[in-house]
Amino acid sequence: MGPGNRPLDLEWLEDFLALAESGNFSRAAQARNIAQPAFSRHIRALEEWVGVDLFDRSAHPAALTAAGRRFLPLLEDTLARLESARIKARAAHDQAAASLLFAATHVLSLTFFPQWLGGLESQLRLGPIQTISDSFHACEDLALQRRVQFVLCHGHPEVPGRLDEAEFPMLRLSDDVLLPVSAPRAAGGAAMHSLEVANAAKADAPVPVLAYSEPSGLGRIMRARMRQVFGDDSVSTLSQGVEIVFTAHHAVLLKTMALEGRGVAWLPKSLIAAELKHGALVAAASADWNVPVEIRLYRQRAELAPAAEALWTLVQERPPGSGGR
Repeated sequence: MGPGNRPLDLEWLEDFLALAESGNFSRAAQARNIAQPAFSRHIRALEEWVGVDLFDRSAHPAALTAAGRRFLPLLEDTLARLESARIKARAAHDQAAASLLFAATHVLSLTFFPQWLGGLESQLRLGPIQTISDSFHACEDLALQRRVQFVLCHGHPEVPGRLDEAEFPMLRLSDDVLLPVSAPRAAGGAAMHSLEVANAAKADAPVPVLAYSEPSGLGRIMRARMRQVFGDDSVSTLSQGVEIVFTAHHAVLLKTMALEGRGVAWLPKSLIAAELKHGALVAAASADWNVPVEIRLYRQRAELAPAAEALWTLVQERPPGSGGR
């Protein structure tokens, strides 16, 4: 109970965290999947429960007050402890219910995860496993909402994501590389679409490029590492002799479009090894255009169920690249 013996709704605490992260009532309400008026009432109800204003609404974006800044880390610690207590209680009640909960990006759920998991199962009894395959942004949301224990995704040391900013523990499992590829002009031939031609300003028309959309982690990396192609300024992009003609969340869809000759796509080598071997896709540029990336595993900061902690310990002991390809 708070001031005036008002009850506290835990949903208000999650709403507080969402607004503290975004600073925008509309975006935070959308992230929490509730209407903005109801979201605003929750924030006001929490402030009434605490007894002070937690946000400065005159600031844009909305900023935490001094009280809000003090409240935030204590609340995060409390919610983490509550989640840990819930997991331990469930595990004590029924050990079999302590499933391993993974969120994995679409491409890694198809290419890396099955073999990597098989390698772990040869050394550890994992028990029930639940996996959610989604975009990188959605996987981040699941981790930040404490709905999964682990997130499997691509990452780059110079392009931090929300899990890095929130200081989630991370292990590098292996390495990958994003290769600019195109369908060949003919079997065994040169690339139908070449970035080298665009770079030399010899093309009669811009080279078509297939891009990742905003929720994609690979897209976030490409926009940071290849600003000359994926920058926000479309005029600058066209001046480089390339034009983005298609955008999608999933590397698998971009791969299909590249195979159809629709343009150049930066695809994970782990996804297109067979196509490169058989010549269905070929390099569309020199190695200078490649973008090295890491395959990463993030975990929750709070203590996990015994099976999840055992998996994390085992992965820590394995050198990067040992299995999974």
